[in-house]
Amino acid sequence: MNKKGHVLNAALLSIGLGYLLEPSGTEETFATVLMIGVPVTLGALFPDVDTAFGKHRKTLHNLPILVAFVAFPYFFENLQYVWIGILTHYVLDVAGSKRGIALFYPLWSEEFGLPVGVAVKSRMADLVTVVVTGAELVVAAIIIYRIPQLSLELGGQAIGTVLG
Repeated sequence: MNKKGHVLNAALLSIGLGYLLEPSGTEETFATVLMIGVPVTLGALFPDVDTAFGKHRKTLHNLPILVAFVAFPYFFENLQYVWIGILTHYVLDVAGSKRGIALFYPLWSEEFGLPVGVAVKSRMADLVTVVVTGAELVVAAIIIYRIPQLSLELGGQAIGTVLG
């Protein structure tokens, strides 16, 4: 995907996540969108820094980089949402473009992608970006709303079984 696609993805995802986390539509929603939006956008753009050095779609497009950004807040107490931008950048490059990315670089240079992507300069690139972003928001909504509910239901069933 191109830079425009990654920025569009980050902006739409930030707005969607802001509303999923704070659906009131008040100033709190706007503040949540900003709180998430800045780091998600930075994260969405970070992997393409490897166009200036290293091997593009390898050096900064891999699981060790993502793991480092997921772990970073635990050690330094900042950058909590940057990993979301990096992850969505990877998803967009894997699902939205023809080329894919080298997920296991530097151990393995093979690039992985899905057969549904389009060329970076395709006139369909923006549509594919919006579709992928929509799918990401559906997954986020399931994680935010459904998984905690399932955990409570299963916990209640387990307690009922033990007590019953």
